[in-house]
Amino acid sequence: MKNKDFAKVINVLALAVFAVVFITPFVFMFFMSLKDKRGANLLGFTLPDVYHFDNYLNVLKYNHYQVLTAFRNSITLTFFSVVILIACCSAAGFVIQRRRDSFSGTANSVILAGLVVPVSILPTIWILQQLHLYKTMAGMILIEVTINIPFTVMLYRSYMASVPVELEEAACIDGCSPFATFIRIIFPLLQPVSATIIILNSVTIFNDFTNPLYFLPGSRNVTVQLTLYNFISQSGNSYNLLFADAILITIPMFILFVFFNKKIIAGMSAGAVKG
Repeated sequence: MKNKDFAKVINVLALAVFAVVFITPFVFMFFMSLKDKRGANLLGFTLPDVYHFDNYLNVLKYNHYQVLTAFRNSITLTFFSVVILIACCSAAGFVIQRRRDSFSGTANSVILAGLVVPVSILPTIWILQQLHLYKTMAGMILIEVTINIPFTVMLYRSYMASVPVELEEAACIDGCSPFATFIRIIFPLLQPVSATIIILNSVTIFNDFTNPLYFLPGSRNVTVQLTLYNFISQSGNSYNLLFADAILITIPMFILFVFFNKKIIAGMSAGAVKG
C-alpha cells in the first residue's frame, strides 16, 4: 500500500471514530428531545413516533422563562471573565516571559501551580462571605478568572517567546514607556493567541456546572448548565425536556467552536515555535 493510500485510510478511520465519539451522542440527544415523556424515558436509540418540536418551546417557557434568564447570566459571566483574563494574563505573560530573575521564576511557578491545585469549596465560600461577594455575579466572575489564570498565562507566555525582543528595544529607543510599548506594540501582535483564549475560555466558563452550583446559588442566579436540574427530580424525570434543554445550551458554544476551530489551532501552534 502506498503512503498516500495509507494516509487516506487513516483519515477515514479518524473520521469514523470522530462520528462515533462526538456525533452519535448528539444525534441521540436530538432524537430524545423530540419524543414524548414516556418514549424518552425508555432511553432507546430510536426515531420518535411523533415529533414533538413543542418540547423546545416548553423548555423556554418553563418556570417563567428561566432558561432565558440563565442565558443572560451565563453570557454576562463569560463576557466579563474573559475580558478580565485577557487584560490581566496578557500583561502577566509578557512580564514573566521577558524578565529573567528570581521573582519572575517564582511568579511563574506559583501561577502554574494553579493547574494542579484544586479549588477548596468551603474556604472559598467563607472568603466570599467575608467580602460580601457570595451569591453575587461579581464573586462568581472572580472565581472563574482565578481558576482560568494559570492556563491563560501559560498560553500568553508561550506565545510571547515568538515575538521579537527587537520590537521592544526599538520602541524604548523612540521613547515609549514599558506600558505604552505593551499596549501599542505587543498586545496587537497577540491577536492569534487572544482569539484562541477567547474561544477556549468562553466554552469552559459558559459550560461550567460545578462552580456556579457552589458559589452562585439561587433561582435568579441560575446559569444555563444548572437549568438541567429543572427536569430531574425524585418524583420523576422528563428526559424529553432534559435533552431539549441540553441541545439548546449546547448549540451556541458548538457553533462558536465549529466556526473558529482553525483560530484555536493557529493560536496554540504559533506559540510552540519557540520555547
